[in-house]
Amino acid sequence: MEMTISDAALRWFKEDVSVKQGDSVRFYPMFYGTSPVQEKYSLAFSTHDEPIQIHTSQKVEDIMFYVEDDDIWFFNGHNLIVDYNPDKDELEYQYPKP
Repeated sequence: MEMTISDAALRWFKEDVSVKQGDSVRFYPMFYGTSPVQEKYSLAFSTHDEPIQIHTSQKVEDIMFYVEDDDIWFFNGHNLIVDYNPDKDELEYQYPKP
């Protein structure tokens, strides 16, 4: 699995969530909503978790974005692209097949 954080998403995390250098952002499945890869589950994030066993990560400007081993099932073999949509003022997730 590969993860990509767009420049727009990085700006959003820094400006709207106050994520700064040295922080980490965990992406994990939440039993609510829906996604193109898992019915009844959507993707959420947390900035307060300490990594336990990272499966996939991307470090951008000394900010660690990651997915834990226990959460990899959610992606069902897909990659993750995190982007920001200014028209909706929210993050958007894309799940391309490798």
